[in-house]
Amino acid sequence: MEISQFRMFMHLSQFGSMIVPLGGIVLPIVMWSTYKDQDAEIDEHGKNIINWIISSTIYLFASIILCFVLIGIPLLFGIIICSIVFTIQGAIKANNGEVYKYPLSIKFIK
Repeated sequence: MEISQFRMFMHLSQFGSMIVPLGGIVLPIVMWSTYKDQDAEIDEHGKNIINWIISSTIYLFASIILCFVLIGIPLLFGIIICSIVFTIQGAIKANNGEVYKYPLSIKFIK
């Protein structure tokens, strides 16, 4: 498997939660931690993915809390749509050999 394909699959692995609970969190972390020392771009993609997972989880919890005042419902749908779109964009960029920084992502891991 080419490096660009592996980076693409790292982004797409976030959809693993659709098959296995928490799979979309565990799988990218395992892929990143296993191969981060072999390629600098895998390390950078992995950090961006982990930062997005943490950020989107925070946004999801905040929107769930805000659902009690009804403003959270549209926010919840917006975050879900953004997560899907950003993940697909990241996979496409990774396959093209580009580094993708997720919009709205907080940089926890540098």
